[in-house]
Amino acid sequence: MTHTFPPELDDAPARRSRFTESGYLVLPGFLPAALVHRLLPEVDRWVDEGLRARSMAACLDPDTHGTPPVLELELPAHGELLTHEPLMRVVAELTGPSFVFHHLHSDRHGDATGGNAWHHDHEAHDGQDPGPLMVHALHYLGGLDPSVGHLAVLPGSHREHAAKQARAHLGTKELPGEVVIDRLPPGSTVLMNSALFHARRPAPEGTGDTRPRYFVDASYCQTSARWRPVKPYWRHMLTRARELDLSGGRWPELFAERHFTEYTTTGQGSTT
Repeated sequence: MTHTFPPELDDAPARRSRFTESGYLVLPGFLPAALVHRLLPEVDRWVDEGLRARSMAACLDPDTHGTPPVLELELPAHGELLTHEPLMRVVAELTGPSFVFHHLHSDRHGDATGGNAWHHDHEAHDGQDPGPLMVHALHYLGGLDPSVGHLAVLPGSHREHAAKQARAHLGTKELPGEVVIDRLPPGSTVLMNSALFHARRPAPEGTGDTRPRYFVDASYCQTSARWRPVKPYWRHMLTRARELDLSGGRWPELFAERHFTEYTTTGQGSTT
């Protein structure tokens, strides 16, 4: 499957250079319409049947709730998105050919969702070198426009080595140097260095009827360090991905447990 990149990002060196400098790449209309069409009802099911709530409860209180009955990656289109071949190729351009899946998150944001204060999503690892890369792929299934709010990013902030919530006290206020991403067609993807500070701003008042913002993100890590998992059932998650053969034999390290430390309660997943 092929994908046409924006002209300024039409070769791998340009993509790597842009990502290294700014900390993110915007890929408009990156996902095929047929895949998006199958993902939308899966997100609805994930939210409406309480599967997302049960997944969150299992993270917050694993002793009480145990392992969720369904994982996002067990939903067929979500599993396909996780290892979408054009996505894998771009991630490999940024991280190198050996990378591991970290976690998957799916949601449908509505009027009551609100914003998400400035933060980053980079997780700790056990290496001494701070350089190993973690990448978040933010998929906006219905695109972005003023009726669903927008994403604000702070280019260059991925080089700060700051705590996740170092700017949380600022809420979602405008910051000098920020870039606002507020108009994307359906099926667009934003690839982000997970250490980049970003915020989710809700739709401003007076924009008329709002619609849901369908959002899926997946994160991937270089295999040069052992990463801290954010879900207590991370081994089950990787096991199910292997059982389902989501990598199709193309990415042998993608679901390997040896690239992770033990779970601690300090990790958090992305809710961008």
